[in-house]
Amino acid sequence: MQVPATELTARLARFRAEMDRRCSGWSVAVISEKVNLYYFTGTIQDGLLLVPRDGDAIFWVRKSYERAQCESLFADIRQMKSFRDAAAATGPITGPVYLELDSVTLAQYGRMQKHFAFTSPLPLDAHIAAVRSVKSPYELALMEKAGAIHRHVLEDLAPDLLREGIDEISLTADLYSVMVREGHQGLMRFGMFNEMLLGQIGFGTSSISPTCVDTPGGISGLNPAVPMSGSRERKLEKGDLVVIDIGCGVEGYHTDKTQSYMFGRSIPEEAIRVHEQCVAVQDEVEAFLKPGAIPSEIYTTVMDGLTPEFRDGFMGYRQNTVKFLGHGIGLWIDESPVIAKGFDEPLQEGMVFAVEPKKGVTGVGLVGIENTFVVTPQGGRSLTGTHRGLMPVY
Repeated sequence: MQVPATELTARLARFRAEMDRRCSGWSVAVISEKVNLYYFTGTIQDGLLLVPRDGDAIFWVRKSYERAQCESLFADIRQMKSFRDAAAATGPITGPVYLELDSVTLAQYGRMQKHFAFTSPLPLDAHIAAVRSVKSPYELALMEKAGAIHRHVLEDLAPDLLREGIDEISLTADLYSVMVREGHQGLMRFGMFNEMLLGQIGFGTSSISPTCVDTPGGISGLNPAVPMSGSRERKLEKGDLVVIDIGCGVEGYHTDKTQSYMFGRSIPEEAIRVHEQCVAVQDEVEAFLKPGAIPSEIYTTVMDGLTPEFRDGFMGYRQNTVKFLGHGIGLWIDESPVIAKGFDEPLQEGMVFAVEPKKGVTGVGLVGIENTFVVTPQGGRSLTGTHRGLMPVY
């Protein structure tokens, strides 16, 4: 479905206002990262979006111009063979130029600088992130759809996929098939490490294996070359804690949810108590998700309220912990802002967060919960259901 022209126009207007607020005297913004291009133009084709401070924005497409024309309702789409074509039509650029320095490679920068002849570019990433962080009704409607699929699959359908002897990668494949049939777009996008198909699915202590990703959970991995998939060797046994931490996407927009299951019999009472404490943390954060609240203050207030014993290894396992309680989510799973120290801008209505308090328990695995919440005047509203986790599958 095409992104409405009114939606694209509103996004660009908000971006210009954000640039005026943060960067007085800016000259032009040059946008090339694929997901940002989709956000502003409605298509993910290879190209450059030039947004001058004074004048109309132009989307220069290298490949595929024909597809961009079919998919996008952006006002001005033009074809280029290389940056040279766009630079010739644009003319000399004077004044500050802003680029996505987190994603532009040195090779891309070299080609841009050669043809546009600007010097000393300034970072654009935080400004785009601020605009993307507040979701429009159009965006929220898509995230509502993703959340409904997420809830239905993990709460209603996934228990029937659990059977004694199945291995982690086979469950991942079965779950992926169900998710896609129910409407999942088939992949998840991340700002920090690109794309993956589903997420982390582990049995027992697999869910607290160390990983290269900044997340409280873990996964044993298929092998050293493919560390972000489940293991063929780890078979589901009675008494296992099963942790499914996956995303769901609809037309680019994601929700994030972690659902846990007790297979065959209950996990130990101490692990259940730790899980319930994690759920209580989610409830506390949910109540704070109102316009005007400060993410860093939410983080400090919640963390300071935990006992030293519980804080030890919280948001991970032993020394492998992360320093946040939740993260923004939208076209990427991992968006800004983050419920962590250093994020001091007030929340706005329409921001969306995945809140994921979790803790590893020795010999058991990762207990805790994750749901996706919209910021509202009444506090967070869950898009992904209200189940408290540790679903028994006996």
